[in-house]
Amino acid sequence: SKNVRISPSIIKNAFYCRFKEDFKYVLLPVSYALVFVIGLALNATALYVIVFRTKSWKPSTIYMFNLSMCDTLYILTLPFLIYYYADENDWPFSEPLCKVIRFLFYTNLYGSILFLCCISLHRFIGICYPVRSLHWVSARRAKLVSVAVWAFVLLCQAPILYFSRTRYRDGVRICYDTTSPELFDDFLVYSSAVSVLMFALPFMVVMVTYGLMVRKLLEPGWGSEGGGGVGGSQRTKQKSVKMIIVVLATFMLCFLPFHLTRSLYYSFRYLRQVDPSCRLLEASSVAYKVTRPFASANSCLDPILYFLAGQDARSNLVKKKSSSLGPTSVTQRLTTQF
Repeated sequence: SKNVRISPSIIKNAFYCRFKEDFKYVLLPVSYALVFVIGLALNATALYVIVFRTKSWKPSTIYMFNLSMCDTLYILTLPFLIYYYADENDWPFSEPLCKVIRFLFYTNLYGSILFLCCISLHRFIGICYPVRSLHWVSARRAKLVSVAVWAFVLLCQAPILYFSRTRYRDGVRICYDTTSPELFDDFLVYSSAVSVLMFALPFMVVMVTYGLMVRKLLEPGWGSEGGGGVGGSQRTKQKSVKMIIVVLATFMLCFLPFHLTRSLYYSFRYLRQVDPSCRLLEASSVAYKVTRPFASANSCLDPILYFLAGQDARSNLVKKKSSSLGPTSVTQRLTTQF
């Protein structure tokens, strides 16, 4: 009939790509289980050392504590997702719990990214501006920055509580990782903004600051003047460069593949009418599922970074007791800390 109007949402959702992803019912539960066991043990140990074995909390300690809290809270959401994916996308819990789990999952994921960025900026100031940092950096300011980071993350991730939905499909109850089909276009805009603000920009900050730090550390005269000794200066340089490489590798291996493949998957899903064969969407979906465990693995790497830094901090404390507080000792003291 000429008078019958077809809803735009019906037209938009009239085409769906369906393909098998049985591999994720093994990959995600197994990988999440490994991250849960290893990450929980490492982060619990790190938190124990920070809370009960650290007498004075420096700015680096405060940032590391918040990073460990993010990782721990993130890890505690994994048992729900392990059960969900092992049961082949059948959510047995309530919709509010689905919303909370997805919210906590992404809140603590992006919280980890931002606190790694804070640690990188803190280290950058200590290496490139060692004397000024004594005035710029303090435990009180680190606490204020940490509160601001948590507030920013919670505010940016609040829409997840709206977008996350459950729906019955093919006899099972889906807890959407994104949102229901009719809200996907709005979710795509939101997700793109979050990716830029909470991953792309922090990643650029880390890349730039670490590049400047490496250049500073490789300067021939860095740390050579004063009573620190050339050998101590070289060891400090080597340890600092190694830590920079480890953190950059964490971003490159854990976060970058996840965000790239997710962006491709969302884009092809939005443009699904362009490829009726669904091959691009299927390939991007597989890549996205494969890289999700890499993002989770970051929770296991962060505590390792802390323990590496802790070893440097303890050795540096011994050096500080046996040397005067000159420009060189200030530089060496700050460059071995997060």
